[in-house]
Amino acid sequence: MAEMAEQDDRRAVFRDYVDAVGLHAMAGAEAAGLQASEWYALSRITLEGGLTSGELAAGTGLTTGATTRLIDRLERAGYVRRAADPADRRKVVVEAVPGALAEVEGAVGPARRRIGAVLAEFTPEQQDVLFAYFTRAAPAFREATNEIREATHGRKKDGKDGKDREGGKAKPR
Repeated sequence: MAEMAEQDDRRAVFRDYVDAVGLHAMAGAEAAGLQASEWYALSRITLEGGLTSGELAAGTGLTTGATTRLIDRLERAGYVRRAADPADRRKVVVEAVPGALAEVEGAVGPARRRIGAVLAEFTPEQQDVLFAYFTRAAPAFREATNEIREATHGRKKDGKDGKDREGGKAKPR
């Protein structure tokens, strides 16, 4: 019984952590004047040093048309630019505009410093464990996200997404 209560406590702590990270991402996007998908895309572009629109579509789960519109919005806002891929001039790579992220960094810097302070409370060995977790958890979360999207896409194809096809509103359950 005590083991089950401890497991429930750990689940609650983990959910609280994941919710706080998600809320932080939404607040960061809002502070930068971006939608959540734009925030994520800009982060991935920056981390990867540039992505093709196909890679961005795969990473965000957006259609190619929606990804093009997302890139257009980021480009108009001055965050990214399209450039020829040096390895294959027929391809276009979306890359971050140098210096354009200073405003975004200013918006999220205080929160990042808070998290940095929390990490600094751990010993170097504990930090190694935490970063090993982050390294393994990030791809696991992306894979879980893809599983959710695939399941949701399957329900939508079957007409089981809770939408009334006539009026587009959710059916009462």
